[in-house]
Amino acid sequence: QVQLGESGGGLVQAGGSLRLSCAASGSFFSINAMGWYRQAPGKQRELVASIIAGGNTNYADSVKDRFTISRDNAKNTVYLQMNSLKPEDTAVYYCNAGVFHPTYGYLERWGRGTLVTVSS
Repeated sequence: QVQLGESGGGLVQAGGSLRLSCAASGSFFSINAMGWYRQAPGKQRELVASIIAGGNTNYADSVKDRFTISRDNAKNTVYLQMNSLKPEDTAVYYCNAGVFHPTYGYLERWGRGTLVTVSS
């Protein structure tokens, strides 16, 4: 099976920074897109940022110029550098990846989530 393990969440004051990490482990040939989603209380889960294997990135308008997504293909890891954090960034952040499994083909996997709390 394929698992995603997230780390880096926590409590930070507005204007501060955090860096989230997500590492994929298990059996797979390769990873296609990796991304970060978030879900605030009472709201739907939304895409924050994504990055494909070739390096092209996509960001939600609300985080452009503040967040940066990157990946280390050798470590099967995706990062989210979050700067100039705002209270409205408070949410559970979930890692997402599309992987090619030797037996089951293309699979979409989610991490368990990591809580980011931004105080005003």
